Amino acid sequence: MKKELWFPSSDMLYEVLPRLSTKDLLKLKCVSKGWRCLISDRSFIQVQLKNKEPLAGFFYQGRYKWCDEDYDYISFIPIARVTAEVHNDVLDFLPERIAILDSRYGLICCRSSFPRRVPLIYICNPVNKEWKTLQWPNPSRESIITLVFDPLKNPVDEFTNFKVVIVSQMETSTEGDGYVFSFNIYSSHTGKWRSSREICLCDHNMQKKGSICVEGIIYWLTDGDQILMFDPENEISWLIMLPLPTSQFNLTPEMCMGEAEGKLHYVLVSEHGLQLWVLKDHFTSQWDLTFTTSLEDLEKENGKYLFRIAEKLASNYCTGFPWIGTFAFKDNILLMRVASDIYFYHFETRKMRHLCGLSALAPKPFFVATVVPYTMSLVPLA
Repeated sequence: MKKELWFPSSDMLYEVLPRLSTKDLLKLKCVSKGWRCLISDRSFIQVQLKNKEPLAGFFYQGRYKWCDEDYDYISFIPIARVTAEVHNDVLDFLPERIAILDSRYGLICCRSSFPRRVPLIYICNPVNKEWKTLQWPNPSRESIITLVFDPLKNPVDEFTNFKVVIVSQMETSTEGDGYVFSFNIYSSHTGKWRSSREICLCDHNMQKKGSICVEGIIYWLTDGDQILMFDPENEISWLIMLPLPTSQFNLTPEMCMGEAEGKLHYVLVSEHGLQLWVLKDHFTSQWDLTFTTSLEDLEKENGKYLFRIAEKLASNYCTGFPWIGTFAFKDNILLMRVASDIYFYHFETRKMRHLCGLSALAPKPFFVATVVPYTMSLVPLA
């Protein structure tokens, strides 16, 4: 007797499929036209976005420190495999060379590479190879551009709404007295830019380490003991003190910020070891120390990769490129550099894993780079 093929009903598919990761759903789109239409439907994507999508990896783009031109090579470092296979063509679907800036829920924010006569800002999704271009008021390579996108607060069932925030800094009228930070906000809902009335006075310059957006609030590191915060919804800015002043360290510490479980985290590597802090209240600069380990214990637990790191940190201090560098933090995973190799450190397991060497990321390896954590999504832009 010939057996009939069994296919689940649409209702069953709608219950089961949204629980899968974006990577698995991309494979299932090839099963049939019906599955493809279902998985591409905006209402399905909205349901699937409520699940916790695993971190796919990190985009890495070297950056010239003193030159106005951009370095074109952008590498993607996946973290799922035991041995990372670096990809250098993930963003090649865009119509020009770009500099990567930021990423939220699978959408990537980037801009035209300099030099260019009329530079543009791009919002794209490499999964479906869709993008939108934004005109850029007063373009500058020094502009710090951040994507604000939360599909859980702004559903994508009809349109994909997002904001782009540009923070600009100018010296105050009194020379050497600090900086004034101002904010320009783009809304995809209106399709227009506008200047916020909010400004923030700060004694310190902005670090070129990108930005972190947590629950719609944006944070930037300065080169002092403060973090600049801006809430684009309420247009409020604030200066947050770091959990520890840098003056208490003999060596200049390595640091970066990131997001995990809807909270801002601050990673610190110094002669005292590796620390992870979480921000409890930005208005009072209240931090909690959630993880700490000495350099000696870090070395014991990861002896395959680390050897006499305290000594190497001290001896390498004057070179300008510390032995250990912090690139990015996301979901309790730290992307870091040790000498000329890239690793990730998982705070829950306290273990490191080698990903690749700097030489695998581009023909010309860089110690200074823009590094962006990335999670996949099916979010449409068309």
